[in-house]
Amino acid sequence: MVKNLLAGLVISALAVPALPADTPLFTGIGMATNIDNAAKLGGTGLDFITLSTGDFLMPDKDDETFAAKLEWSKSLKPPVLAVNGFIRPPHLKCVGSEANHDAVMAWAETVFRRAEQAGVKFVVFGSAGARRVPDGWPLEKARAQFVEVLKRMGPAAAKHHVTVVVEQLQPSECNFLNHIRDGAEIIRKVGHPNVRLLADLYHMRRSGDTPEDLRAAADTVVHVEIAELKDRAVPGVNGDDFRPFFRVLRESGYKGLINIEAKGADSAKLPAAISLIRAQEGE
Repeated sequence: MVKNLLAGLVISALAVPALPADTPLFTGIGMATNIDNAAKLGGTGLDFITLSTGDFLMPDKDDETFAAKLEWSKSLKPPVLAVNGFIRPPHLKCVGSEANHDAVMAWAETVFRRAEQAGVKFVVFGSAGARRVPDGWPLEKARAQFVEVLKRMGPAAAKHHVTVVVEQLQPSECNFLNHIRDGAEIIRKVGHPNVRLLADLYHMRRSGDTPEDLRAAADTVVHVEIAELKDRAVPGVNGDDFRPFFRVLRESGYKGLINIEAKGADSAKLPAAISLIRAQEGE
């Protein structure tokens, strides 16, 4: 099953024709959850889960401690294919006068190595604290710093067969890369196949991004996240219409995973969420 899920992960970065309307747009539907809930999601209809980098890969712990967590994860169904919360330690900075890229890379290399051991394919780079631009720091200089560190991450991620997916964040969470066009511009400057873009439909809508904005960035997108606009609810709670965004993904040749990252996400809400995603992807 995992092999089938992964078959189309990078296809959106290639020049491919749009998918026929009866072809599933998403090769798998997952959900971001916590480490305590991970073992309770078998039989829910999910194809994969996303866990916290710190809780699962534990880059601040020794290899022996991680080995125990890795052994625990082998029995998880569905499997862990993505991690979020990539860079959480407050001393690690990608931009600004306190940027310390060597320390960031030491952290990242541990994450990538353990991700490969665990079968994780995507490392989601939101990490508002690590990339927040300090007051008075020139935005163009911050962009250059971010491109620089991502260029270092690309080969390191490739070595371990993982992809870093940069996530735009709404302005209330971070003051840097608030629109999908901003993220796409960075990805194109980095120019590495293992550093790509995450299209988070919740953050996009919160920031005022449209389906056409997604279309303009689609060549850089290899992963998608979803939640409803009101209360960041699980799809199906309020009946949000995601079809305009799904249509753009289909027309752009996207074929990959979609991850539910929502508040109040639990197994009781999953059948409706999965049904809505599957229904709207084909309409």
